[in-house]
Amino acid sequence: MADSQSNARLRADAGAPTSGVIHVRTRLTADFTVISNALAQRRGSAVTVGVAVYILSLPTGTPVSIDALCAHFTEGEILISRALRELEAAGYLERRCERLPSGQIRTRTYFYDVPGGSPEPEPDGPPEPDGSPEPPKPPRPRKPPAAERATSSSATVTEAASFSAPDRPEEPEEAASLADADPRAVAVLTALRRVDPRLLLSEREAVRLAPAVGQWLAAGVAPSQITAHLTARLPDHFLTRPVGLLAFRLRETPLPAPPPAPLPPLAERPAVLPFQTCDGCERAFRAPEPGRCRDCRRREEKLPAAA
Repeated sequence: MADSQSNARLRADAGAPTSGVIHVRTRLTADFTVISNALAQRRGSAVTVGVAVYILSLPTGTPVSIDALCAHFTEGEILISRALRELEAAGYLERRCERLPSGQIRTRTYFYDVPGGSPEPEPDGPPEPDGSPEPPKPPRPRKPPAAERATSSSATVTEAASFSAPDRPEEPEEAASLADADPRAVAVLTALRRVDPRLLLSEREAVRLAPAVGQWLAAGVAPSQITAHLTARLPDHFLTRPVGLLAFRLRETPLPAPPPAPLPPLAERPAVLPFQTCDGCERAFRAPEPGRCRDCRRREEKLPAAA
Protein backbone atom coordinates (compact mmCIF):
# COMPACT_ATOMS: atom_id res chain seq x y z
CA MET A 1 0.00 0.00 0.00
CA ALA A 2 1.29 3.47 -0.86
CA ASP A 3 2.01 5.91 1.97
CA SER A 4 -0.72 8.47 2.68
CA GLN A 5 0.13 12.06 1.79
CA SER A 6 -1.52 15.32 2.90
CA ASN A 7 -1.44 18.88 1.58
CA ALA A 8 -2.15 20.37 5.06
CA ARG A 9 0.45 22.79 6.53
CA LEU A 10 2.75 21.34 9.11
CA ARG A 11 1.89 22.27 12.67
CA ALA A 12 4.18 24.89 14.18
CA ASP A 13 6.50 23.92 16.94
CA ALA A 14 4.53 23.86 20.18
CA GLY A 15 7.35 25.59 22.06
CA ALA A 16 7.60 28.64 19.75
CA PRO A 17 5.56 31.67 20.88
CA THR A 18 2.97 33.14 18.54
CA SER A 19 3.89 36.74 19.47
CA GLY A 20 6.45 38.70 21.41
CA VAL A 21 10.21 38.39 21.47
CA ILE A 22 11.98 35.19 20.45
CA HIS A 23 15.42 34.83 22.05
CA VAL A 24 18.33 33.52 20.03
CA ARG A 25 20.69 32.33 22.74
CA THR A 26 24.45 32.13 22.30
CA ARG A 27 26.59 30.51 24.98
CA LEU A 28 29.24 33.05 26.05
CA THR A 29 32.49 31.95 27.60
CA ALA A 30 34.16 35.40 28.00
CA ASP A 31 33.34 39.13 28.03
CA PHE A 32 29.92 38.84 29.63
CA THR A 33 28.26 40.13 32.81
CA VAL A 34 25.66 38.45 35.01
CA ILE A 35 22.81 40.84 35.85
CA SER A 36 19.80 40.13 38.01
CA ASN A 37 16.35 40.37 36.45
CA ALA A 38 15.30 42.72 39.25
CA LEU A 39 17.78 45.29 37.92
CA ALA A 40 17.41 44.62 34.20
CA GLN A 41 13.58 44.75 34.40
CA ARG A 42 13.49 47.68 36.85
CA ARG A 43 10.59 50.00 36.16
CA GLY A 44 11.34 53.65 35.63
CA SER A 45 14.05 55.42 33.70
CA ALA A 46 15.89 53.50 30.99
CA VAL A 47 18.91 55.71 31.65
CA THR A 48 19.11 54.38 35.21
CA VAL A 49 19.08 50.76 34.04
CA GLY A 50 21.63 51.52 31.32
CA VAL A 51 24.01 53.24 33.74
CA ALA A 52 23.69 50.35 36.20
CA VAL A 53 24.40 47.72 33.54
CA TYR A 54 27.38 49.71 32.26
CA ILE A 55 28.88 50.06 35.76
CA LEU A 56 28.41 46.33 36.41
CA SER A 57 30.27 45.51 33.20
CA LEU A 58 33.33 47.62 34.11
CA PRO A 59 36.39 46.08 35.77
CA THR A 60 37.17 46.94 39.36
CA GLY A 61 38.93 50.29 39.69
CA THR A 62 37.38 51.97 36.65
CA PRO A 63 36.30 55.60 37.35
CA VAL A 64 32.51 55.98 37.45
CA SER A 65 32.26 59.70 38.18
CA ILE A 66 29.67 61.86 36.44
CA ASP A 67 32.31 63.19 34.04
CA ALA A 68 33.47 59.68 33.17
CA LEU A 69 29.90 58.48 32.55
CA CYS A 70 29.07 61.56 30.46
CA ALA A 71 32.11 60.86 28.31
CA HIS A 72 30.68 57.39 27.51
CA PHE A 73 26.95 58.15 27.19
CA THR A 74 25.25 60.79 25.08
CA GLU A 75 23.07 61.90 27.99
CA GLY A 76 24.07 65.02 29.92
CA GLU A 77 25.06 65.56 33.53
CA ILE A 78 21.48 66.06 34.73
CA LEU A 79 20.24 62.65 33.54
CA ILE A 80 23.42 60.86 34.63
CA SER A 81 23.40 62.40 38.13
CA ARG A 82 19.67 61.63 38.45
CA ALA A 83 20.36 58.00 37.51
CA LEU A 84 23.12 57.75 40.14
CA ARG A 85 20.81 59.22 42.78
CA GLU A 86 18.10 56.68 41.93
CA LEU A 87 20.59 53.81 42.12
CA GLU A 88 21.88 55.04 45.48
CA ALA A 89 18.37 55.48 46.85
CA ALA A 90 17.48 51.95 45.68
CA GLY A 91 20.55 50.47 47.40
CA TYR A 92 22.58 49.50 44.33
CA LEU A 93 25.19 52.26 44.70
CA GLU A 94 27.10 53.41 47.77
CA ARG A 95 29.95 55.91 48.08
CA ARG A 96 32.22 55.97 51.13
CA CYS A 97 35.07 58.23 52.23
CA GLU A 98 37.93 56.05 53.46
CA ARG A 99 41.34 56.94 54.87
CA LEU A 100 44.41 55.41 53.25
CA PRO A 101 47.42 54.21 55.31
CA SER A 102 49.22 57.35 54.09
CA GLY A 103 46.61 59.55 55.77
CA GLN A 104 44.88 60.69 52.58
CA ILE A 105 41.13 60.36 52.21
CA ARG A 106 39.58 58.99 49.04
CA THR A 107 36.06 58.15 47.93
CA ARG A 108 35.28 54.52 47.17
CA THR A 109 32.26 53.53 45.11
CA TYR A 110 30.56 50.21 45.89
CA PHE A 111 28.03 48.80 43.43
CA TYR A 112 25.82 45.93 44.54
CA ASP A 113 24.39 43.49 42.02
CA VAL A 114 21.71 42.80 44.65
CA PRO A 115 20.84 45.58 47.15
CA GLY A 116 21.56 44.71 50.74
CA GLY A 117 24.81 42.81 50.16
CA SER A 118 28.04 43.49 51.98
CA PRO A 119 31.11 44.83 50.12
CA GLU A 120 34.06 42.48 49.75
CA PRO A 121 37.56 43.88 50.47
CA GLU A 122 39.19 44.76 47.16
CA PRO A 123 42.98 44.79 46.55
CA ASP A 124 44.62 48.19 46.30
CA GLY A 125 46.65 47.20 43.20
CA PRO A 126 45.74 48.04 39.58
CA PRO A 127 42.69 46.27 38.12
CA GLU A 128 43.14 43.32 35.83
CA PRO A 129 42.75 43.88 32.06
CA ASP A 130 39.35 43.41 30.48
CA GLY A 131 38.48 39.84 29.56
CA SER A 132 40.84 38.12 31.99
CA PRO A 133 39.01 35.99 34.54
CA GLU A 134 39.20 37.17 38.10
CA PRO A 135 40.79 34.79 40.62
CA PRO A 136 38.33 33.16 42.99
CA LYS A 137 37.90 35.05 46.23
CA PRO A 138 38.63 33.19 49.46
CA PRO A 139 35.59 32.42 51.58
CA ARG A 140 34.87 34.89 54.32
CA PRO A 141 35.49 33.64 57.85
CA ARG A 142 32.31 32.72 59.61
CA LYS A 143 31.43 34.27 62.92
CA PRO A 144 31.48 32.10 66.05
CA PRO A 145 28.22 30.27 66.84
CA ALA A 146 27.50 32.56 69.80
CA ALA A 147 27.72 35.64 67.59
CA GLU A 148 25.51 33.98 64.99
CA ARG A 149 22.82 33.30 67.57
CA ALA A 150 23.04 36.86 68.89
CA THR A 151 22.84 38.45 65.42
CA SER A 152 19.36 38.48 63.93
CA SER A 153 18.57 37.95 60.26
CA SER A 154 17.75 41.64 59.90
CA ALA A 155 21.33 42.87 60.49
CA THR A 156 22.13 46.16 58.83
CA VAL A 157 24.43 46.54 55.84
CA THR A 158 26.91 48.53 57.91
CA GLU A 159 27.27 45.73 60.44
CA ALA A 160 27.69 43.16 57.66
CA ALA A 161 30.41 45.26 56.05
CA SER A 162 32.32 45.51 59.32
CA PHE A 163 32.42 41.69 59.63
CA SER A 164 33.24 41.02 55.97
CA ALA A 165 36.09 43.55 55.70
CA PRO A 166 38.13 43.50 58.92
CA ASP A 167 41.27 44.77 57.20
CA ARG A 168 39.57 47.78 55.59
CA PRO A 169 41.10 51.07 56.80
CA GLU A 170 38.97 52.62 59.47
CA GLU A 171 37.06 55.74 58.57
CA PRO A 172 37.93 58.88 60.52
CA GLU A 173 34.31 59.25 61.62
CA GLU A 174 34.30 55.76 63.10
CA ALA A 175 37.37 56.53 65.24
CA ALA A 176 35.57 59.45 66.87
CA SER A 177 32.87 59.10 69.49
CA LEU A 178 29.51 60.73 69.85
CA ALA A 179 30.85 62.93 72.66
CA ASP A 180 33.33 64.53 70.23
CA ALA A 181 30.66 65.40 67.65
CA ASP A 182 28.94 68.77 67.42
CA PRO A 183 25.96 68.62 69.81
CA ARG A 184 23.87 70.81 67.50
CA ALA A 185 24.48 68.44 64.59
CA VAL A 186 23.66 65.42 66.75
CA ALA A 187 20.42 67.09 67.85
CA VAL A 188 19.41 67.60 64.21
CA LEU A 189 20.15 63.97 63.35
CA THR A 190 18.31 62.54 66.34
CA ALA A 191 15.27 64.68 65.53
CA LEU A 192 14.88 63.09 62.07
CA ARG A 193 12.99 60.12 63.54
CA ARG A 194 10.23 62.48 64.67
CA VAL A 195 9.50 63.22 61.02
CA ASP A 196 10.06 59.66 59.74
CA PRO A 197 10.42 56.82 62.27
CA ARG A 198 12.57 54.91 59.74
CA LEU A 199 15.36 57.50 60.17
CA LEU A 200 16.43 56.10 63.54
CA LEU A 201 20.24 56.35 63.40
CA SER A 202 22.76 54.45 65.48
CA GLU A 203 25.62 56.13 67.34
CA ARG A 204 28.08 55.14 64.62
CA GLU A 205 25.87 56.56 61.88
CA ALA A 206 25.33 59.81 63.79
CA VAL A 207 29.10 60.24 64.19
CA ARG A 208 29.52 59.68 60.45
CA LEU A 209 26.94 62.33 59.47
CA ALA A 210 27.66 64.91 62.19
CA PRO A 211 30.57 66.70 60.39
CA ALA A 212 28.48 67.29 57.25
CA VAL A 213 25.55 68.61 59.28
CA GLY A 214 27.96 70.85 61.19
CA GLN A 215 29.12 72.40 57.91
CA TRP A 216 25.51 73.18 57.01
CA LEU A 217 24.94 74.78 60.41
CA ALA A 218 28.15 76.81 60.07
CA ALA A 219 26.95 78.03 56.66
CA GLY A 220 23.88 79.58 58.30
CA VAL A 221 21.30 76.91 57.43
CA ALA A 222 18.62 76.56 60.09
CA PRO A 223 18.09 73.12 61.68
CA SER A 224 14.50 73.06 60.40
CA GLN A 225 15.74 73.57 56.83
CA ILE A 226 18.25 70.72 57.18
CA THR A 227 15.53 68.42 58.53
CA ALA A 228 13.19 69.35 55.67
CA HIS A 229 15.91 68.69 53.09
CA LEU A 230 16.89 65.28 54.53
CA THR A 231 13.30 64.03 54.88
CA ALA A 232 11.86 65.28 51.58
CA ARG A 233 10.82 62.77 48.88
CA LEU A 234 12.08 59.66 50.66
CA PRO A 235 11.46 56.28 48.96
CA ASP A 236 8.60 54.13 50.15
CA HIS A 237 10.90 51.26 51.08
CA PHE A 238 14.54 51.26 52.18
CA LEU A 239 16.49 48.27 50.89
CA THR A 240 19.46 49.23 53.09
CA ARG A 241 20.09 51.55 55.99
CA PRO A 242 19.04 55.16 55.20
CA VAL A 243 22.41 56.56 56.32
CA GLY A 244 23.76 56.23 52.76
CA LEU A 245 20.92 58.31 51.33
CA LEU A 246 21.33 60.97 54.03
CA ALA A 247 25.10 61.13 53.46
CA PHE A 248 24.57 61.52 49.71
CA ARG A 249 22.14 64.41 50.16
CA LEU A 250 24.46 66.21 52.56
CA ARG A 251 27.47 65.67 50.30
CA GLU A 252 25.98 66.40 46.86
CA THR A 253 23.69 69.33 47.67
CA PRO A 254 25.55 72.66 47.32
CA LEU A 255 25.80 74.69 50.50
CA PRO A 256 23.83 77.95 50.43
CA ALA A 257 25.65 81.25 50.20
CA PRO A 258 26.61 82.69 53.59
CA PRO A 259 24.34 85.45 54.85
CA PRO A 260 25.58 88.97 54.13
CA ALA A 261 27.42 90.73 56.89
CA PRO A 262 25.24 93.20 58.80
CA LEU A 263 25.76 96.84 57.91
CA PRO A 264 27.27 99.07 60.60
CA PRO A 265 24.69 101.16 62.42
CA LEU A 266 24.24 104.62 61.00
CA ALA A 267 25.16 107.56 63.25
CA GLU A 268 22.24 109.69 64.27
CA ARG A 269 22.12 112.85 62.22
CA PRO A 270 21.58 116.10 64.12
CA ALA A 271 18.24 117.78 63.78
CA VAL A 272 18.11 120.32 60.95
CA LEU A 273 17.17 123.78 62.22
CA PRO A 274 14.71 125.82 60.18
CA PHE A 275 15.68 128.91 58.22
CA GLN A 276 15.12 132.29 59.89
CA THR A 277 15.36 135.82 58.46
CA CYS A 278 17.72 138.12 60.30
CA ASP A 279 15.95 141.19 61.75
CA GLY A 280 19.05 143.34 61.12
CA CYS A 281 20.40 142.43 57.67
CA GLU A 282 17.51 140.27 56.41
CA ARG A 283 19.93 137.44 55.65
CA ALA A 284 18.73 133.86 55.96
CA PHE A 285 20.28 131.75 58.67
CA ARG A 286 19.38 128.63 60.60
CA ALA A 287 18.19 129.02 64.17
CA PRO A 288 15.50 127.50 66.39
CA GLU A 289 13.80 130.89 66.85
CA PRO A 290 13.64 134.18 64.91
CA GLY A 291 16.25 136.84 65.75
CA ARG A 292 19.52 138.20 64.43
CA CYS A 293 22.27 136.33 62.64
CA ARG A 294 25.71 135.70 64.09
CA ASP A 295 27.36 138.68 62.36
CA CYS A 296 24.73 141.10 63.57
CA ARG A 297 25.08 139.80 67.15
CA ARG A 298 28.86 140.28 67.03
CA ARG A 299 28.42 143.79 65.68
CA GLU A 300 26.05 144.65 68.48
CA GLU A 301 28.49 143.23 71.08
CA LYS A 302 31.32 145.42 69.75
CA LEU A 303 29.36 148.70 69.63
CA PRO A 304 29.02 149.22 73.42
CA ALA A 305 32.72 148.38 73.92
CA ALA A 306 33.79 150.93 71.28
CA ALA A 307 31.59 153.63 72.84
